[in-house]
Amino acid sequence: MRDPIDAWHGYMAAPRADLLDALIADECVFRSPAVHTPQAGKAPTIKYLTAAAEVLGKDGFRYVGEWRGERSAVLEFVCRIEGGIDVNGVDIIAWNDAGLIVDFKVMIRPVKALNGVIPLMGAVLARESR
Repeated sequence: MRDPIDAWHGYMAAPRADLLDALIADECVFRSPAVHTPQAGKAPTIKYLTAAAEVLGKDGFRYVGEWRGERSAVLEFVCRIEGGIDVNGVDIIAWNDAGLIVDFKVMIRPVKALNGVIPLMGAVLARESR
């Protein structure tokens, strides 16, 4: 089994649709800090992760901590978004026996950062929906 976290780091270093598609299980659930209900399925997960990579994954994005379980990991990240707002967050990732991501939860702090991310994500998601 390939290491899904190494593959995720590869994706974040050079985001490409084919890399992300190969990482996500059909039954994956994405849990956003800004959306009340979990987004179930591969397509919605990819939509949100692609938008997040665009909004958060610019210059300055880096992982500063990593904690692993048998089939899960927590990755702490920092970045700066438009308006000079510093973001601190975690990606909580779980995967199946095949090494495919089945659950992806994002948490962001402080509230000023979350309030800054929400409209940026909304704009990218709206553009993608056209």
